[in-house]
Amino acid sequence: MKIRVQTEPFDLGAEIAALYARNPKVGAVASFLGITRDENEGYAIRGMRLEHYPGMTERALTRIAAEAMQRWPLLDLTVVHRVGELKPTEPIVLVAVAAAHRGEAFAACEFIMDYLKTRAPFWKKELTEAGGRWVEARASDDAAAARWDASEWGER
Repeated sequence: MKIRVQTEPFDLGAEIAALYARNPKVGAVASFLGITRDENEGYAIRGMRLEHYPGMTERALTRIAAEAMQRWPLLDLTVVHRVGELKPTEPIVLVAVAAAHRGEAFAACEFIMDYLKTRAPFWKKELTEAGGRWVEARASDDAAAARWDASEWGER
């Protein structure tokens, strides 16, 4: 399990290759790559600033990843989340999950992303022509995370 919070860009291909190269039992890797948009809710976005509490954020990401490892028979996973100043089209977050089979990999990847959106201590400020604008939590993100509490995947 690899968890990182960093300011510098990451190499998607290298991260995924390293994930499955560590274990020959890997039969599936599912991944999610979040990218900074150039428009949101009608606002033209010039950039984004992501803030966090060092230490607290890494612990939260580790807890989320460990919960995924408990729920599904995963072989490994990687979570990389950027902070600091980002421009449109730059990657923000990578979640990559390795398992023997695709179903577990897909489910765990989606679970981790849903929980990152709702339970990880990050604050996003979009930089627009009109100035800074904090990104508010969405009810749809909370609903996506809540479904895992009662899902068929539940506990193993």
